[in-house]
Amino acid sequence: MKFTRGYWLNKPGVQNFDCVQIREIRAEDGHIYLYSVPYPQDERGMGGPVLEMIISSPGPDIIRTEVWHFMGSAKKVPEFELDIRETPLQTEEFEGGITVKSGDTSLVITRSPASFTYYYKGKKLTNVGDKFGHSMISYMQTPEGPFMRAQLDLDIGEKIYGLGERFTPFVKNGQVVDLWQEDGGTCSEISYKNIPFYLTNRGYGVFVNSSGPVSYELCSEVVTRAQFSLPGEKLDFMIIGGGDPKTVLHNYTALTGRPALPPAWTFGLWLSTSFTTNYDEDTVNEFVSGMESRDIPLRVFHFDCYWMAENEWCNFTFDPKMFSDAPGMLKRLKERGLKICVWINSYIGQKSPLFKEAMEHGYLLKRPNGDVWQWDLWQAGMGIVDFTNPGAWRWYQDKLRNLLDMGVDCFKTDFGERIPTDCVYYDGSDPELMHNYYTYLYNKCVFELLEEYKGKNEACLFARSATAGGQKFPVHWGGDCSSNYLSMSESLRAGLSLTCSGFGFWSHDISGFEGTAPADVYKRWAAFGLLSTHSRLHGSGSYRVPWLFDEESVDVVRKFTKLKCALMPYLYTKAAEAHGTGVPMMRALVLEFPQDIACGELDRQYMLGESLMVAPVFTKSGDVDYYLPEGVWTNLLTGERKEGGRWVREVHDFKSLPLMVRENSIVPIGSNCDDVEYDYSKGLRLYLGKITGEARCDVCDMYGEKFLTVTARNEGGRITVHFEGKAEELKVLYEGKEFTVSSDLSDVVI
Repeated sequence: MKFTRGYWLNKPGVQNFDCVQIREIRAEDGHIYLYSVPYPQDERGMGGPVLEMIISSPGPDIIRTEVWHFMGSAKKVPEFELDIRETPLQTEEFEGGITVKSGDTSLVITRSPASFTYYYKGKKLTNVGDKFGHSMISYMQTPEGPFMRAQLDLDIGEKIYGLGERFTPFVKNGQVVDLWQEDGGTCSEISYKNIPFYLTNRGYGVFVNSSGPVSYELCSEVVTRAQFSLPGEKLDFMIIGGGDPKTVLHNYTALTGRPALPPAWTFGLWLSTSFTTNYDEDTVNEFVSGMESRDIPLRVFHFDCYWMAENEWCNFTFDPKMFSDAPGMLKRLKERGLKICVWINSYIGQKSPLFKEAMEHGYLLKRPNGDVWQWDLWQAGMGIVDFTNPGAWRWYQDKLRNLLDMGVDCFKTDFGERIPTDCVYYDGSDPELMHNYYTYLYNKCVFELLEEYKGKNEACLFARSATAGGQKFPVHWGGDCSSNYLSMSESLRAGLSLTCSGFGFWSHDISGFEGTAPADVYKRWAAFGLLSTHSRLHGSGSYRVPWLFDEESVDVVRKFTKLKCALMPYLYTKAAEAHGTGVPMMRALVLEFPQDIACGELDRQYMLGESLMVAPVFTKSGDVDYYLPEGVWTNLLTGERKEGGRWVREVHDFKSLPLMVRENSIVPIGSNCDDVEYDYSKGLRLYLGKITGEARCDVCDMYGEKFLTVTARNEGGRITVHFEGKAEELKVLYEGKEFTVSSDLSDVVI
């Protein structure tokens, strides 16, 4: 939100009261307590407004600042579920201020004029921006009510990333970003997943601890500052140090939650009925048989909305007119090696038999007058489940439990945004704060049931909407994209923004959701989608099986599906690392190469783990421009070598794309190209990129447990490959040559 009209004037009716002078600093119980006034003179004051602050550390390298105007305002819920690991601040007072430290992150506070400057290992990160000597932590009086605001300086060349799934340019400098959940499609600034956390290329992140409508002015109101503001009487923000983007994400997800580890089967190919298409069991069998006959390994079948009768979403019952024997159908599909996913929602249409049940028990959101909150958008007369009600929580889980008993393996949790604010929650939660937070409760409810029913590391939901902490309930789907190259690139930008926001896994609708893609778009998108963490063929009004596009589409989907199966030892190891560290599987190059200035704005290519770089082709002709950081890179598909530190222009057919192995990398490749679940330790091939120094990799099994560590070291042109752990029929691939490893895993010398 903007409060000014240029550098000199406020907007009409706006008055700001800044933290200009700190009159009192008190260190107590590992916290710092500050009392600030909005005037510079050293005089006795009467009246305010004044600001009170508490500086603390909820974890190593994280410095939290809580700022109040009126501290007596009622505490509002919900609040993010944070893993607070109270870390006593180290303090050192000096004349005119105090230095506080958590881990390697420190904050220097001066009294007059007030200033707040952050450092990591002695290197300046940022400071609270000042204007005419005023520290820009402010209480704002506006015609719309009270607001709290802070501004942080940005250095020359500093770039901002994250803030959730955003389809706007990847670098957020110059943008206005309002965190308010809505569905708007990839062509829109509206987002399904709003995360009040951003990351910069200077080695720190900023988390605003509020689920409400946080507004960001990122070099937009003041061109050298990042400003965030929110309505109310309190501001709570955290500076998260780390020195490099990956370490910052590690620290951020330690606070908000690590991504859960999805089961290995979720990395296989998903096929959906699509959204509004007509389908029954015969249609499903036709699709499944078509994939089998064409030798395309299919792992998951997804039933979208119309598995339930029209206007009865949600009744959690297969439509008997279309599926006369639903339990038998699911059993037959599972006998063919498929996992089953069904679409669910948190709204209950009035025609659903469950509506009256939920209404009578008080399980739906209400209006202030006590009526059930209803509208006709999405479903006629629909109400929305109130997950703040423990009874509604259990009731909803029981409905899903029946489906799990029937054979369903996971759920696609649609909706979760466009939640009303003119409503009353069972536990008295603030509707403004609940609007973005609702999706967290919804997905938590479903995920906890899956974890209880399936076991830890066997649970997976496919979520559409998210807020901070939502990464704990993977996987997250990006949408809704259109069926063209522009939307393909929009989707990728959104995915990279989301993974810069602490989310480890991401997927999207291959070839687009809205409309039907021409065959060339389908084929290019298939290669991209099958080299994402999760891969789903899904559309709106048309099916997405490849033979409906052209025969070459079949070949492309087959090739890249089989490639993904073979890459599972590498991919699932990276998944386990994302689960353990919070560093995403699919990541922007700036996360991996923060010192390479050219990587700062790259949004048409990405790293898949730290060893593979993918550059999707966004043209029918196959022209692609991509950047290679320093080093020698090897195309995994062709073996061709490229020197890095430069841009490369190539032309690729539909069965190819730049899939580059980084120098001093080891990529473990499995022996099975027909499934994602198999014994990765048998018949493993270790693909070595150019080894100029030392390379190391761990390899995990399909449960995320490490079974092998491999190192490769170049000493004077002689490469020694060393193994620790266990594996059978192991081979090393280097520069087009194959080396067999002995059964006792003795070193291989190349």
